[in-house]
Amino acid sequence: MEIDTETQPLIKVGITIGDINGIGPEIILKALRDARILKDFTPIIYGSEKVLSHYQALLEMDDFSIQICKNASQALENNVNVVNVWTEEVELSVGQGTEKGGLYAFKALEAATQDISEGKIDVLVTAPFSKDGMIKAGFKFPGHTEYLADLSAVKEALMILVSPTLKVALVTSHIPIKEISKNLSKDLIIEKIKAFEQSLKKDFNLTKPKIAVFGLNPHAGENGKLGTEESETIQPAIQFCKAEGILAFGPFAADGYFGSPARNQYDGVLAMYHDQGLAAFKALSFDDGVNFTAGLPIVRTSPDHGTAFDIAGKNCASEQSFRSAIYMALDIFRTRKFQKLIHANPLPFTPEDKSKKNSSRDE
Repeated sequence: MEIDTETQPLIKVGITIGDINGIGPEIILKALRDARILKDFTPIIYGSEKVLSHYQALLEMDDFSIQICKNASQALENNVNVVNVWTEEVELSVGQGTEKGGLYAFKALEAATQDISEGKIDVLVTAPFSKDGMIKAGFKFPGHTEYLADLSAVKEALMILVSPTLKVALVTSHIPIKEISKNLSKDLIIEKIKAFEQSLKKDFNLTKPKIAVFGLNPHAGENGKLGTEESETIQPAIQFCKAEGILAFGPFAADGYFGSPARNQYDGVLAMYHDQGLAAFKALSFDDGVNFTAGLPIVRTSPDHGTAFDIAGKNCASEQSFRSAIYMALDIFRTRKFQKLIHANPLPFTPEDKSKKNSSRDE
């Protein structure tokens, strides 16, 4: 059965403005500046028309128009819509991380997550915020991933960095290096492998994905000489998943993996910690990489970079990763819809009755 996309309403993409002093407003405007993009989806920015107008002037985007709407339900197709989460004048400190920048990023995120929970928008794309500014403003989570997992009542969401050629997921994300080892457990790694496999199937339409699992220590522990986490924790988790039919392999030494032929033999990589997976990913795919939060009932993506205060307001930030984040959110939303459709009302399966044999061969 095919889905008639021409009769379907455009997907509503909720976009949070991020830190108003970082590059978030700039990359949002740049990503949406070509009106042809509005044929693919309906953007709804959560933030402030006044802030966006300031950046429009800064970027000399005089031909860019914005439709102000009171809420997402009033958003118009073929328009860039803005929900004014706040109406007061805000003094910008472009290029600086401030508590006020964190406060307004938090307000925008709260408004967008409320709307997606009520079905007013279909997917969520978040511009970067400063964790320091957000925490000062009362945000109690290490990042978007943990916040959205808590709102969705999901024990552990999975951070996956995605590009056209790479998918890198993390067992641990925003914790100090010195705490990684004590936070690793066989059960946690099993949970992440299973979540990764399910996302590769449900969100990326891979039937039987192969997953490469990294070790924790240099050279994957060197047979215990450089650490025992591989033999005591990681390898048992891999073996458990294999016994359940999951194609998980490893542990691989992280330093040589991305430069080896193995990189092209697996559908995804599961790294033990943030920089182990993301340093190589960003070196290879920084311009078009996307951060996707798997394991949630909603679709949420973001660019694979931060607020970049050092270049904010200088009209030199690239919007490519943000545009990729929008289109990946659309793709995953459609894939989930397709997966739901093809698995609806399955034909009943009746085991073969071995007592009944076809006697035609004996005739």
